[in-house]
Amino acid sequence: MKNTTKKFSVSKIILTIIFWAIGITMLVPLVWMISTACKVEADVFNFPIEWIPKRWNLVQNMQEVWGGRYNFGLYYINSIKVAVLATFFQVFVSALGAYGFSKIQFKGRDALFLAYLATMMIPPQVTIVSQFIITRQLGLYNTHAGLIAMLAFSVYGVFLLRQAMMAVPDSLSESAKIDGAGHVRIFFQIILPMVKPSLATLATLKFVWTWNDYQHPLVFLSSRELYTIQLGMKQFASESGSYYALTMAAAVSAIIPLVIVFLLCQRFVVDGIATGAVKG
Repeated sequence: MKNTTKKFSVSKIILTIIFWAIGITMLVPLVWMISTACKVEADVFNFPIEWIPKRWNLVQNMQEVWGGRYNFGLYYINSIKVAVLATFFQVFVSALGAYGFSKIQFKGRDALFLAYLATMMIPPQVTIVSQFIITRQLGLYNTHAGLIAMLAFSVYGVFLLRQAMMAVPDSLSESAKIDGAGHVRIFFQIILPMVKPSLATLATLKFVWTWNDYQHPLVFLSSRELYTIQLGMKQFASESGSYYALTMAAAVSAIIPLVIVFLLCQRFVVDGIATGAVKG
């Protein structure tokens, strides 16, 4: 018994060390980015690496990035607009689809859901041309409305919320129906409050995906005044050339909203994913 316990403890320590090493390896680029954003350009590639800058230049770097020349403030506003609206519409539309696939009985429901789920195997790059053509024909090309419409639907979102709603006992819906409640009331007052962790998880993931999205803004936007932060970062990197301190300062500015959203919503993510993984 003692040998088994000792063996288990040793293996646990080894696994802990391995996971810590992996975690530190993943954090090194982030720490280097933040450190570089605080340096003067001449100190960026000093060897050995100065993780704590000897000469701090963060304020000047940020002033250069946020100056009127690069219009970073406008890119921020555009990204917040697109990310927030796309997240809201996707969560709402996904919740409606999930409710239909989980709580409304109709012929062929499960077969239709499997066919819908099978579309996850189609790479998004395959449909980007057809989306572009449809957007142009609808007069939504080079508009935030068209971009948001492209991002407002998600097979994964429906799947995640559907699995969470399947875990809600049907007896709650049936009791509400007996009391005279319709689908709208059941959806908003019973089902949605029961799947809040999954809603928060989807909203967090969608916000991060939309904020980091480079492909869709690149394809569906052509005017600089409509650029999101990712296109702005690309433009900034092209114009600033090899000024790594400025580029890293811009990158730090770009990830601040993601850090805030993650810190606020991290407690929902694991719980939401675990709930959504329950087999329906």
